[in-house]
Amino acid sequence: MKSSCILLYVLIIPMLVAAQKNNLLEGDAYADDQVYVSVGYNQFFGQPATITKSSFSYAFSGGFMKDVILNKTGTISIAAGIGYGYDFFNHELRVDEVGGSTVFGNANAIAENTFTAHNIELPFELRWRTSTAIKYGFWRVYSGVKVLYNLQNKFQYLEGDANQVQYTNVAAYNKLQYGLTTSAGYDAFNVYVFYGMTPVFKKGTINGETVASKIIKFGLIFYFL
Repeated sequence: MKSSCILLYVLIIPMLVAAQKNNLLEGDAYADDQVYVSVGYNQFFGQPATITKSSFSYAFSGGFMKDVILNKTGTISIAAGIGYGYDFFNHELRVDEVGGSTVFGNANAIAENTFTAHNIELPFELRWRTSTAIKYGFWRVYSGVKVLYNLQNKFQYLEGDANQVQYTNVAAYNKLQYGLTTSAGYDAFNVYVFYGMTPVFKKGTINGETVASKIIKFGLIFYFL
């Protein structure tokens, strides 16, 4: 239900924004890039020494941002917004929930070890671009911070004779995370990076080594309106 409400918000607000911008003239005050959609490739970093890199993993997100111009030409602005993000990891860190506590291990003895997360996104950006009130194709460089609030996390794997083990909303998961973001490009197509600053788990060890896994994402981000 929460995800449906967010999606409805993301779909309705852009239509209102588009109707306003179509009436602008050169020199008018305006806002740009208020809708974003991204797709990317995920990796964990800062993993314990016994854990190898993740296999193919991906993310997608979308949302609305309020763009506030800081100068007369409209080339510098700040923006804040809300969105929804989904992460999928095919990884090598085994996660189990035992007696209300999260236990970590190596995934050597299991198969199809995956992790998924549904998040509310709160992005904040400082923006530079070459746009005008009537110019739709322009260069941009945006940098900022994105805060993530986890709605649901799920860890699952296959053990033995295709016996599926699944844990939802594990105790050690860090529900509030944030990371640094940068995007750059021309027109609707841009590259972006998300560099996680917060560990995915609040606590945990493997053979005495702290589980300090963080997330990095590389991908494309598309801006509209």
